[in-house]
Amino acid sequence: MSEPKAPIPAPGDTYKGWLFKWTNYIKGYQRRWFVLSNGLLSYYRTQAEMGHTCRGTINLATANIAVEDSCNFVISNGGTQTYHLKASSEVERQRWITALELAKAKAFRMQAESDDSGDESSPPAAGQGGGSRNSEVQSTLRTLGSKVEDLSTCNDLIAKHGSALQRSLSELEGVRLEGQTSEKIRQVTERATLFRITSNAMINACRDFLSLAQAHSKRWQKALQAEREQRVRLEETLEQLAKQHNHLERAFRGATVLPPSQSNPAIDNKGSAPVKGDASDEDDENEFFDACEDVQEFITVPADPKYHRRSGSNVSGISSEMGMDDGTASLDEQSVASNPESPQSQEVVPMRKRRTRIPDKPNYSLNLWSIMKNCIGKELSKIPMPVNFNEPLSMLQRLSEDLEYYELLDRAAKCHNSLEQMCYVAAFTVSSYSTTVHRTGKPFNPLLGETFELDRAQESGYRSLCEQVSHHPPAAAHHAISERGWTLRQEIALASKFRGKYLSIMPLGSIHCIFEKSNNHYSWKKVTTTVHNIIVGKLWIDQSGEIDIVNHRTGDRCHLKFAPYSYFSRDVARKVTGVVTDKEGKAHYVLSGTWDEKMEYSRVMQSSRGGENGAEGRQKTVYQTLKAKELWKKTPLPDGAENMYYFSTLALTLNEPEEGVAPTDSRRRPDQRLMEQGRWEEANAEKQRLEEKQRTVRREREREANRSASPSEEGKEPADGALIEDSISDSPLKTEEVEIASEPSETNYKSGHQDNYKAMWFERRVDPATGEPTHIYTGGYWEAKEQGNWDSCPDIF
Repeated sequence: MSEPKAPIPAPGDTYKGWLFKWTNYIKGYQRRWFVLSNGLLSYYRTQAEMGHTCRGTINLATANIAVEDSCNFVISNGGTQTYHLKASSEVERQRWITALELAKAKAFRMQAESDDSGDESSPPAAGQGGGSRNSEVQSTLRTLGSKVEDLSTCNDLIAKHGSALQRSLSELEGVRLEGQTSEKIRQVTERATLFRITSNAMINACRDFLSLAQAHSKRWQKALQAEREQRVRLEETLEQLAKQHNHLERAFRGATVLPPSQSNPAIDNKGSAPVKGDASDEDDENEFFDACEDVQEFITVPADPKYHRRSGSNVSGISSEMGMDDGTASLDEQSVASNPESPQSQEVVPMRKRRTRIPDKPNYSLNLWSIMKNCIGKELSKIPMPVNFNEPLSMLQRLSEDLEYYELLDRAAKCHNSLEQMCYVAAFTVSSYSTTVHRTGKPFNPLLGETFELDRAQESGYRSLCEQVSHHPPAAAHHAISERGWTLRQEIALASKFRGKYLSIMPLGSIHCIFEKSNNHYSWKKVTTTVHNIIVGKLWIDQSGEIDIVNHRTGDRCHLKFAPYSYFSRDVARKVTGVVTDKEGKAHYVLSGTWDEKMEYSRVMQSSRGGENGAEGRQKTVYQTLKAKELWKKTPLPDGAENMYYFSTLALTLNEPEEGVAPTDSRRRPDQRLMEQGRWEEANAEKQRLEEKQRTVRREREREANRSASPSEEGKEPADGALIEDSISDSPLKTEEVEIASEPSETNYKSGHQDNYKAMWFERRVDPATGEPTHIYTGGYWEAKEQGNWDSCPDIF
């Protein structure tokens, strides 16, 4: 038996169903839920999205519907929107075509009846023109209707007189008598005259109709545009109301940190995170994580007011510093006020004036997809990258930007309680990501042996040195020491995964912070950075993952969670949460905030296990906390930052020319300097020269190492592996060797470096705290700078 046919929907009725929509060449056709209603065809990812997230809408009144084959058809509105659709069967396709054609005809008639004919210069005000506009529209419709009736009458007359004229001509052909001829000719002449008069009337009526239609055409277009603008304003207002409703609902629940995810999530876009709901198919341009991946682990509620009146000795497990949360000054305010070494009490010394601007970024257009489309699944070392995708800073300088908010470590050094100190260290960890929110440009990968110093001893009391200590795998060592009692050191290597739509960057290595006064030693690792919309759309960056900060002296820990961006989550975007616990696992502080704006901390007064409302029936911990206090807040970007690669105030000064730095300093790198000046073509040429120079030095170093290892085999042909290595190095595809080296992994990163290169200022040792091999500063750089003795530095530029 044949498949029973569904009833054909009447014009204007709602018609729903699944269709396959073409997205892109990677994902092909994707199943989407389509809804046809009131002349509009809308689609959603699932039926559940109908309540809150429309992925695209097309107006059938101005659309063209074309059938391609038995199951495929195309809907287009003239170029801005085109949907390539596929039904599951030919019968289903025909049902949709019938419904679409009926809806299109209905929508066209409705648009002709309801289009506004407002004033030609501007539409009338909403409060005063409602009645007058309606009467004017009715008057215009009556006039047009009368003209149409005239045309119909003229058409009937022309048809009548034309038929009579045709009969007379036929009769005239059959006349043979002379007496009848004159009579027939007279009849034909009369009827021809009537036909000419009627035709002239028809022509005049058509001319009047055309003139009237042209006179009102501009008014209709103006009114249509006004309605479209009003619709956009209403959509924006609705979005704002949804956000306000979300904030009010969260405030009503009283959850200061981690409100549980519920159904019917509200939209809370922020910053540069993608905004959904427009006509574009952005669900295929961005990578979103499923809402269930962001399961909240605990809930916080305000503590009972009685805790504010009780002493610390009456609450089990709470330290005596409770007065800090009792309406008094915060930790950093107390420390700065009581420390005679604070900046307010120091003698004013003339500071060097740093630059506040760099040349604006040129408007170069370059298609990233044309370069990346053939590289999906390959190592990034095979992708040649021009400087057009870079920013005029090296990776060493980006690494030094971790010290943007060094004041947090200054405050941590003054803390007497290790748990309080842990809060500031956690805030410092999060603050290092705040500079990345708009920074989609790729930093220059350093040359082997390249260094970068950041001497801020006079202004901020610290000095920092970075060196590229390995190229295979690429790794940079960083050491910073402050006069205010802290030392920061790290070795970072980058692993990356390119999957077409997005690029994930996984930093390898640990960061260590040691405080001189307390001898507290903290260590942690960085989270994953993901660059979205590599193929289509505006690039945007997200940070996701978990960080465990460990105090190796006391056993205290802080677990931070960077929630991945989820379009369906009702939480704020870029959210970070954490819990500070002692060595027994008891929570003392709860941290909350976003990695691009601010972090707050709340003292935990009491904790308990909640009901089984977590994922898979897990119990959530409920923390009763005091009022949250601010730990860190992002400093606004300088004016015009959008034209200067979104650099912060510190980033603008990093590449500023400075005398006395080492010959290997990133400030002396010519391709980077040319790019900063806007001379990108020269920068690309200089970059290729530096790459070739580094490849030559590397091959020479490998030959020297081989001769030293096997002097008896000198002069023999190299092994197959060496031939393959040289062929790769000389390949045109290897032009990015200096920029993006081979992919490191956790295994080969820990196993050792393969460059046969000995770093100038760092030495590879086993870290006593973690037991991992790492590069540790050996000293001598700042003494060499004071003496101006750089003879031992290699020539890399």
